Amino acid sequence: MAITRRTMVYDGPGGTFESVLAWDDATTAPRPGVLVFPNVLGQKEFDNQRAERLAALGYVALATDLFGQGKRKTREDADFAGHMVALLADHDLLRERLLHAHATLKTLDEVDAARTGAIGFCFGGRCCLDLARAGADVAGVASFHGIYTRPPWPNAKITAKILVLHGWDDPLAPPEDVVALASELTDAGVDWQLHAHGHTGHAFTDPGVHMHERGLFHQPDADRRSWQAMENFFAETFGAG
Repeated sequence: MAITRRTMVYDGPGGTFESVLAWDDATTAPRPGVLVFPNVLGQKEFDNQRAERLAALGYVALATDLFGQGKRKTREDADFAGHMVALLADHDLLRERLLHAHATLKTLDEVDAARTGAIGFCFGGRCCLDLARAGADVAGVASFHGIYTRPPWPNAKITAKILVLHGWDDPLAPPEDVVALASELTDAGVDWQLHAHGHTGHAFTDPGVHMHERGLFHQPDADRRSWQAMENFFAETFGAG
């Protein structure tokens, strides 16, 4: 087994994008494809590594750029949320970019276009949900410590199965938001599940986050358990693992 990366530069809604594809080159047959949506900072090494972990499970994973080529932030930047805020100001553009990313994944030779999914972290967790809300024909999406606010555009019919991986003490997704999401998905007839991790805040999958006073911190147990839950979810959803 040799996990391989390929940088992909392509045009999309509102600009040029640079994403990273990961797959196991020991297999030539098309496999399920999974988008990896990044957090507030944009596409980075964390997302590439998660894509490689998905590739080791037998999937083809695209660590997806949603902000545009060269538009990246670090935690040290005073305006670290700037690119995310700008994109959220145009929800229609965000929807177009999510659907375009999914369409791009489906065109790849390595990918079985009939079996696709998405995962995402923080802002990316919201993007997973919004991709499903946009009616994309993804088989399933897994949102890690996401934001649950509904977009202003009307939902399309959600056909994806949904896994929500949540820190119960997340200040960015309080209990009322969780209940609202559960009600939304139930009313829409979605096959959904929620895994809530106690004593866990926002960003629990990121070993580099240590802001306990703000409710943002790595939680190793939740990190490990949520990834295992995602593995089980996609193994069942795709019928492979």
